Amino acid sequence: MKLGIIGLSRCGKSTVFEALTHNILLESHKAKNRIGTIHVPDKRLDVLSDMYKPPKTIYARVEYFLPDVLRQTKDQKIWTQVRDCDALIHVVRNFGGYGFEEPTPYQDFQAIDQELILTDLVVVEKKLAHMGLEKQRGKKTDPEELLLLNRCVEALEKEIPLRKFPDLASAHLLKGFAFLSAKPMLVLFNNEDDDDDIPDITDLTTQENCMVIRGKLEQELAQMSAEEAEEFLTEFNITASAMDRVIQRSYELLGLISFFTLGKDEVKAWTVKRKTPAIDAAGVIHTDMEKGFIRAEVVSHDDLISAGSYPEARKLGNVRLEGKTYEVQDGDIIEFRFNV
Repeated sequence: MKLGIIGLSRCGKSTVFEALTHNILLESHKAKNRIGTIHVPDKRLDVLSDMYKPPKTIYARVEYFLPDVLRQTKDQKIWTQVRDCDALIHVVRNFGGYGFEEPTPYQDFQAIDQELILTDLVVVEKKLAHMGLEKQRGKKTDPEELLLLNRCVEALEKEIPLRKFPDLASAHLLKGFAFLSAKPMLVLFNNEDDDDDIPDITDLTTQENCMVIRGKLEQELAQMSAEEAEEFLTEFNITASAMDRVIQRSYELLGLISFFTLGKDEVKAWTVKRKTPAIDAAGVIHTDMEKGFIRAEVVSHDDLISAGSYPEARKLGNVRLEGKTYEVQDGDIIEFRFNV
């Protein structure tokens, strides 16, 4: 999972990136693209690791991407740097202070969102113009693709982002365009140190996925030892770190779940979309498992822990065999049977 961090200048993108990734740099080194890869905390995997004590415990990973200052053309920013991201984290300034004007979070959000919409509209119009030329030359065009693109134009001209139309955002024929306004978005209000409240902006908070981060505070937390961090969390009434909270919301935003595999050498977490069939989940591990899929042996994490061991869970009838159309559930422990 790759998440791109965007926002207006001086909204605190670098601060948020460092709070999330614990990747702290000197100010003079912050002008380049930055990538931070972190392990997804999962207590269920910790429990499995304690139970089986494998040589390796492999967590799911999240990659945060902070682009450098977006390059300028005549009148439009180039957003190619975040096109390959699975989702966007839109950091919105909600703090003041010396050298800053009063925050205007709704207007700031709109400014970036309109750029995403305009960029997508330019892409669609160019594609439609090209398809028009192809038609004049006697070449056939895909009528379904044409219909989808015209629907995109209709939405974008009304200044509505494509993420508001799930069928367009997920359309296979449009996947190659990597539309920016179609990407799932988490709006992250960057608040003052003493402000943990979400802004009272109904037009925004009821329409988008929103949450609050006290960026500067959480950046300081990212530089502390475990003991210091625990005291800090208590003092400022922070129930979980920014990293944990944003990962959780990101998973929800993208409709992701985790399943686990157990082996002599490792226990490992795997990330898939909710409602993923067992045969596709097998393919996430290895294409041979997908090609030669026979059955999936499944037990839920809770049932295994309750039973105390895999053999005991089997005796209790909690281990079951599922076919290729079985929809993997969050927390499933799966052993795939296959033959190639």
